[in-house]
Amino acid sequence: MSTATPTPNVVDGDCSGTPPSRSASTIIAARTLHVLTIHGYSDTLKSNVDPSQHLLLSSPFSAGGHTWCIRYCPIGCTEESKDFISIYLVLEDTTTDVVSAQVTFSLLDQQGNPMPSHTLTTPLLKFSLQGTLPKALGYNSFIRRDDLERSGHLKDDCFAIGVHVVVTKEAVPSSITVPPSDMHLHYGDLLSSEERYATDVEFLVGGETFTAHRLVLAARSPVFMVELFGPMKEGTTVNKIHIFDMEAQVFRALLKFIYTDMLPEMDQEDETAMAQHLLVAADKYGLHRLKMICVEILSNHIDAYSVATILVLAEKHYCYGLKEACFEFLNSSAILSAVVNTSDFLYLIQSCPDVLEDISFNIVARQLERAIFLSENQEGQINSVEIRINSAARGKESVGATTDGGVRGHAENRQVAREQGTLLIND
Repeated sequence: MSTATPTPNVVDGDCSGTPPSRSASTIIAARTLHVLTIHGYSDTLKSNVDPSQHLLLSSPFSAGGHTWCIRYCPIGCTEESKDFISIYLVLEDTTTDVVSAQVTFSLLDQQGNPMPSHTLTTPLLKFSLQGTLPKALGYNSFIRRDDLERSGHLKDDCFAIGVHVVVTKEAVPSSITVPPSDMHLHYGDLLSSEERYATDVEFLVGGETFTAHRLVLAARSPVFMVELFGPMKEGTTVNKIHIFDMEAQVFRALLKFIYTDMLPEMDQEDETAMAQHLLVAADKYGLHRLKMICVEILSNHIDAYSVATILVLAEKHYCYGLKEACFEFLNSSAILSAVVNTSDFLYLIQSCPDVLEDISFNIVARQLERAIFLSENQEGQINSVEIRINSAARGKESVGATTDGGVRGHAENRQVAREQGTLLIND
């Protein structure tokens, strides 16, 4: 059996310089699998020794909008390939169009699966019935006849070849440049225009009046849809709506996002504070994309001064990814020790007492185990911070932070942690 990979051969043409142009993108127009089944293999070897007398053509088939057939020669098409089976893909179209195609020939086993040892793929080439381009492409030396006869895939004087045809077309780059969408600019102008064209609703927020368009608000927010057009709508004669739980600058940023899908430009300090307020507003008005933008901003700006406040927001507004980001930040005894001494942390415990339990199970338990390990294996004292929760009166949380100069024993630490909800944090 020949070990060298045969070179594809063209018929009635020249393949030099015919690959599709690389300056244009190539798009696959169609993939077609055609199975050529040879019945009476031994009969095809008889008759004249002239190879041209042994050329057999398959029935025509369609691939990529063009008509093709398979040319099969059991005794080779040249003197050099007389011990081989030759096979080609032939373009049968009457059109003069140039067609780009690639073909894979595979000897199939009895289950119809291609045999990797007898699978050959041509390069992508152009075909045409006109000029010097090839009209057929394939292999003079596809498989030696004695290899086929010994392979076990010739059964009852019959075997099959799979022909996988890929037809492509070139997408010629357009000379016309389509500009990006500027719809957000037009909607932004609709909001910021001094004429306030066609505004039909007013909002009074933080002492400032904002005008807007009911349809735009309703299209963007399911909450505004209900408030402005549903059973909860404000009166049809009074078009000024009071919003008491939001600052004017936050509502201004909210309107900009509703109209343009963008946030106003802000410096880093303002961005973090604004993101906290906008997260609340986004949750209130059902603006999921705005909410996720705020979550991303806050996740990237977690520090010892903001983590407690952000945890409160994450807990109250069901931002589980943001909550996990805070826990990850607190996965350090030094950081946690600094955070628990802030007034924001006290507010966190009072507002969301369950968060402390989450911290204990997700973070501090590991630090507790480390502290116990050190207390049993090192001499000296370990400075620690204890956070005690009166678990018997969860409605009236008692929170305290103390410095303990001594170290409890292993069993005592576990007993205190179990009975008092104590968290031991290494400094």
